[in-house]
Amino acid sequence: MVRFPTKAALTAILLTGPVTANETAAEAGMTRIRFIVGQEVLTATLDDNAPARDFAAMLPLDLTLSDYHGTEKVADLGRKLDDTGAPRAYTPKAGDITQYRPWGNLALFYKPFQSSAGLLRLGQFEGPMDALLGSGEVRVRIELAE
Repeated sequence: MVRFPTKAALTAILLTGPVTANETAAEAGMTRIRFIVGQEVLTATLDDNAPARDFAAMLPLDLTLSDYHGTEKVADLGRKLDDTGAPRAYTPKAGDITQYRPWGNLALFYKPFQSSAGLLRLGQFEGPMDALLGSGEVRVRIELAE
């Protein structure tokens, strides 16, 4: 049986006004972060899970990203994140922020990839990540957004 919202519920939704992306992320317990590359700032949202909270607790971080397989930018995090409750594998999409558990590295996907055992999703970029792309290494500072 399909249930529809009551008239009172619909009225409450209409009276509260539009919900912004920031309000949605905050209400869901998500954390906003930013990647600073030179003068450019890229924003991202971390998921509300143990690995993402563990990653957020490490911030700020200054990392050097290198290209891996023409699909992702990677950097060593120095340790594996808490993977409590995480699925065994994940299929990354462009814009995903992940950690590859076996190596403990941060992996920022700019192209989709196949399902990979040991890949742990942390969050995603909120827009283009062009500042991270290109050949060679990229210096980045990752910090909590205010």
